[in-house]
Amino acid sequence: MAAKKPFNWWLWTKMLVGGGAMVVGGPAFVRWVSPTDEELFQRYSPELKRKSLERRVERQQEFDDFVGKLKEYSKSDKPIWFVQKEAERQATEARIQEGIRIAEEVKARKEEMRRAAGLPVNSDR
Repeated sequence: MAAKKPFNWWLWTKMLVGGGAMVVGGPAFVRWVSPTDEELFQRYSPELKRKSLERRVERQQEFDDFVGKLKEYSKSDKPIWFVQKEAERQATEARIQEGIRIAEEVKARKEEMRRAAGLPVNSDR
């Protein structure tokens, strides 16, 4: 029977210390070298700073609208993406109906203008 190898404490100690250094030290190093939002903003050129400040309220409003829609969609029993597709379809149909209504109004205005000018009204145009 072969002799049993002794437990290598030094190897396992090095492995635990090295693994701990990677698991804890890696993310800590990334956090240490990553700039904050304020530091990035300070590095902007004056023109970019001005544009960013101008659009800040608009972007915040877009985000608030997006979150509000997500909250509304989450009230349904269906998955959010199904409810979102349904809402997009309804919005598309509403835009189409609005376009049709506007086209009819334009056509009616043209006919009224032709009548006012004394020209014959063509129904095929």
